[in-house]
Amino acid sequence: MSDYIHYLRNLVGNNKVIMVAAGVLILEKENRVLLQLRSDNGKWGRPGGFMEMGETIEETARREVYEETGLTLGKLDFFGIYSGPNYESTLANGDQVALVKIIFTCQDYHGTLDKENEESLKLEFFSVDDLPENIYPPQKIEFIDLLSGKQPPFIK
Repeated sequence: MSDYIHYLRNLVGNNKVIMVAAGVLILEKENRVLLQLRSDNGKWGRPGGFMEMGETIEETARREVYEETGLTLGKLDFFGIYSGPNYESTLANGDQVALVKIIFTCQDYHGTLDKENEESLKLEFFSVDDLPENIYPPQKIEFIDLLSGKQPPFIK
């Protein structure tokens, strides 16, 4: 748990708070997307996480991707914002959140996938036309939008 989240939860307990999160759909030229098998729930999803104090949303996206994959990102393209009642939930630890998710795409990255980190059980590129069935439910809409053929940004 980050220092900011720990600080915030000490003040409000498990009560619902608005949390800003960044995520990145990392794409290969072969129309494949990088997914992580998440250690917290055993579901596949794109890398991302909560913003820390003093960060821009792009810095959050870059930090989270590096922590979860070992990759360093270059140019980020804005993909969409997801917020509202559909993004409110209670986490496994009882914390209630109302998420504002800012999602980017990135095809410009380098580094070696760090397949041994505490947040990812596995990292793998999948064809966008053949994604695994057990996608993390709060992220499914992002993949639906990615496959929709419509031009971003998506505001939901």
